[in-house]
Amino acid sequence: MAESRPPGPQGDGLDSPAAGAALGPAPAPGPVPRERPEQAEDRQREDAESDWSADSWSDYGSRDKPGTTLGRTVPDGNVLFPDIFHTDHLLFYERFSAYQDYILADCKASEVKRFIAEYLEKVLEPSGWQAVWRTNVFDVLVGVVNVNFPALKAVVQLSEPFLCESQDSSFTLECMQELLELKEHQILLQELFVVYDESGEFDQTALAIEHVRFFYRCIWRTWDEEEEDEFDYFVRCVEPRLRLHYDILEHRVPSGLVADYQNLLSQCEELYEKFLNVRNSISSNDSDSEAENVSMVEGLKLYDQVEHIKQRLKLIENPLLRYVFGYQKYGSLQAKGLRSTGAKVIHVVPWNMKANLLQLLTRDKLCPESCGALEIQFHRDPLAAVNACYEGDRVIICPGHYFVDGMFSIADSIELEGYGLPDDVVIEKQGKGDNFFDCTGANVKISNLKLVQHDAVEGILNVHHGKTTLENCVLQCETTGITVRTSAELLMRNSDLYGAKGAGVEIYPGSACTLLHNGIHHCKEGILVKNFLDEVYEAPRITMVNNMIHNNEGYGVVLVRPAMPSEMKDASAQETKGCTQPTQAGDETACAEGSRQEQPGCVTDELELYKRAETSEQTENNSEIANVLGATSAKKRQIHRKRLSELGFTEADDNLMSQEMFVSVDGNQFKWNGKGSFGIFFF
Repeated sequence: MAESRPPGPQGDGLDSPAAGAALGPAPAPGPVPRERPEQAEDRQREDAESDWSADSWSDYGSRDKPGTTLGRTVPDGNVLFPDIFHTDHLLFYERFSAYQDYILADCKASEVKRFIAEYLEKVLEPSGWQAVWRTNVFDVLVGVVNVNFPALKAVVQLSEPFLCESQDSSFTLECMQELLELKEHQILLQELFVVYDESGEFDQTALAIEHVRFFYRCIWRTWDEEEEDEFDYFVRCVEPRLRLHYDILEHRVPSGLVADYQNLLSQCEELYEKFLNVRNSISSNDSDSEAENVSMVEGLKLYDQVEHIKQRLKLIENPLLRYVFGYQKYGSLQAKGLRSTGAKVIHVVPWNMKANLLQLLTRDKLCPESCGALEIQFHRDPLAAVNACYEGDRVIICPGHYFVDGMFSIADSIELEGYGLPDDVVIEKQGKGDNFFDCTGANVKISNLKLVQHDAVEGILNVHHGKTTLENCVLQCETTGITVRTSAELLMRNSDLYGAKGAGVEIYPGSACTLLHNGIHHCKEGILVKNFLDEVYEAPRITMVNNMIHNNEGYGVVLVRPAMPSEMKDASAQETKGCTQPTQAGDETACAEGSRQEQPGCVTDELELYKRAETSEQTENNSEIANVLGATSAKKRQIHRKRLSELGFTEADDNLMSQEMFVSVDGNQFKWNGKGSFGIFFF
């Protein structure tokens, strides 16, 4: 019901100033970025009048131009209510610029309210405008007669004629007057929605209130002011939360992770409120009463719980670490188990087929089975066939190009195979969604298929639990490729994976991943191994043999792990070594080329020399990956031993060796990867 200026292009350009450039000049908070008073005290004293005059803000809200630049929104419900400014459509870069350059600058958390108040003093009309006072219970039209800037409140009075809309008819004129008197006629600015005015005089006011409203609804947390205050609040809190907000709007964050974040946020707010109540109940004297001691113990427990949830929230807010620890989205997915009759069924797709295809299918796939007890079901599409499966069933997909609007959730041990070559049996995803394939079955096998992913947030295949075998498949990815979660196992053989904007294969701690004779190429990273130096995470078990990993934007294989303070220098050296390795390999090739120039007649010897140089490089790459992953596992083992020793356990742990990262890396080829064959990302 809103008549507004189009919000402009969305998507990948959302966080780029170029995204809004196509819209024409957007309303900006002002021409001069915000500076801290102590940074420019002399200049402000001399130029205060001129720098913050009305003329200096003329490009914000087009005050010196006729007409408004903002759209209007027609309120739902009471048609007598006037239209209001439409301001909740702002792009990421518009909010980012406003908070960074004009409102918060480099303020600390304890200075946020003061900085906002000073910003409002410069842009807000102190009186003469109307607004809709909106709460969860009622909407009422008010007129603003003054603004209490330090309190971020407006002094209001009821407009004439009296306009009020509520779910309860008890909000009469007398009730509202009494309520305003109790509030001393002061209302929070974020509860006011400025009435639309075509002149453009109140554009600045409407936008400024929108920035305040969005900040306290989506950015500010009640515990922010009590955190460490020596860091820039904008960099530490505002920017990551703002990016997360727009990533969620653009469907870049899985719905399960969004739900986790909202639940954690609610839990943290509830626990923090309890903590404040307990802290306030403790008297300021040094009494050693039993009740006060109990309160202190309870307060410490609540504090630890709050800090733990705050750290989890920060992980989700950080775009680099958002997926590091993962989340159990499909932990509640239950397997059907065996049928009550104990029978196993072969599901055939499609519903209709030609007689010759049926004959071939019967000869190749159906006759080897026990024909007497064989039950066959036909389905129109692969998703319907998988949804009809029970434990031990088999799905055979005949040649064709199938478009599927939905997600494959496989919780039972089933086989899903294409009848023909992968390029002949194509399953292409349509519609938006988090995942394409999610596997939690104890033993799932997928073979002879080509999977094409579109409009997804997570990877093309997620193995959450159990073992999944992927054989002779082609995976055309869009976001990340295959994710092997903690306690899951993947066997990928003779398959081709490409196009992932993240990693082709993500391997989580505590998982097992075997990659044999695969191609992984044209992804952002080839293989991403996540290992954490914590005893609650067992090291992953990795086997990589005869894979071709090439043409990836970053590294062929990258290890993600936390950085220990004592390792920072070594880590830097290791990264340097990883970066120089391609250069060293290039030098060997250059030597071979130089030899070829000096002895043009010895073509066979030169080719052999070049081949030996390339083979030597690939051998070094495999050895380096195996050595670094093994060293990481050894470091984890040392930390585990140290912690056991601190707890008083001095005997050797027989299970300790089983926690090492089992690594078998041999015969893999790494070519034309943008940053080299192997790298380490510390966090």
